[in-house]
Amino acid sequence: MSNSPVADLPLQTDRLLERFLRYVKIDTAADPHSDTYPSSVKQLELGKLLADELMAMGIEDVDFTSDGLVIATVPASAPGDLPVVAVVAHVDTSPEAPSANIQPQVVREYAGGDISLPNGASITVADYPKLEQMVGQTLVTTDGNTLLGGDDKAGVAIIMEVAHTLMEHPEIPHGPVRVVMTCDEEIGHGTDKIDLSQLRATVGYTIDGGGHGEIDVETFSADAVTVTFTGHNIHPAIAKDRMVNSIRAAARFVDSLPISDQTPETTDGRDGFIHVHDVLGGVGKTRVELLLRSFESDKLEQYAAQVSELADAAAAAVTGTKVQCDVRRQYRNLGEGLAALPEAVALAEQAFANLGLPCSREIVRGGTDGSQLTEKGLPTPNLSSGQHNIHSVLEFANLNEMRDSARHLIELLRLWGEKLS
Repeated sequence: MSNSPVADLPLQTDRLLERFLRYVKIDTAADPHSDTYPSSVKQLELGKLLADELMAMGIEDVDFTSDGLVIATVPASAPGDLPVVAVVAHVDTSPEAPSANIQPQVVREYAGGDISLPNGASITVADYPKLEQMVGQTLVTTDGNTLLGGDDKAGVAIIMEVAHTLMEHPEIPHGPVRVVMTCDEEIGHGTDKIDLSQLRATVGYTIDGGGHGEIDVETFSADAVTVTFTGHNIHPAIAKDRMVNSIRAAARFVDSLPISDQTPETTDGRDGFIHVHDVLGGVGKTRVELLLRSFESDKLEQYAAQVSELADAAAAAVTGTKVQCDVRRQYRNLGEGLAALPEAVALAEQAFANLGLPCSREIVRGGTDGSQLTEKGLPTPNLSSGQHNIHSVLEFANLNEMRDSARHLIELLRLWGEKLS
């Protein structure tokens, strides 16, 4: 049962779909090996398009920054000193799956069962049981050769459609809305160029969650570790008693890491892990890259000490090897900062209730731009955007869920518009 005028709002679902299809066709994969910001020039193509579309909506305060961020303000439609709400999505997509020449496929009135893709692959109910709840809905897949980019172009499309709808319907009361599109979220740099003093927002929401009706209120706390083994390279013909092969020490180290527990492959729920994800180098020097993840920030120190101890042991086993461990702070559990503004979650729940939609508080075994924004001082929960099977060639998005996310965001903005700063 709905208790909101937003429920009767004629949201243009076809326009939302058209936006999404337009955005996903632009390859915006981040480049983890780049030293520039954004890490890939192609992210700027989508940013420029979004800035142009926002201006075409009649929004006058649109800034496409030199760093590739898009920041715009949908002006308040209600009087008074109202809270500024920032709505955030990221234009980049994951570099972990192919992203060139994305060919979206629209499945209208999904009939149930496995979904066959043009390249012969299938999205199966056995692998993704949530499909059984989507019969009759509109899904968007790829052709099976690339990811889709719903992470986070579903969020981008939702925010753009919400901004357009608010401009078309000034009768919906709301305060100032900051539209923020970031770059390089997938490689941990989404908020690097955001100046909170310029945003002047009270609360933020990232529209970057999976599924439907979920409010992400906790994320992992995260650090990264680079373990560098240094040996001595010399021609193998004269190497006796002189060569020190750093690869051997690195191999011992990787082999000594936990394998039956404390790994992504063996954990779920609130369990943390140590994840080795890259080994690069040669005889003279080998670098091992790891991620440390835990919902308990203090546990990261224990993981780092464990990694350091194993690295020292591996170096000692290969005489002459030197080792160095460098720990880099990444982000902290979203829940730690949200405690400063309980309304951020409470109003999101109320907005779902007002629309007669179920919702749940969830934890994320990962991070969002909201993790870093919250740590910087802007409480920013993460909201669903209809993403599924992300970072995969079997990725798809659910248009019905995207529509509900747009309605929810409008209602949430309306609720914040009822509060005086």
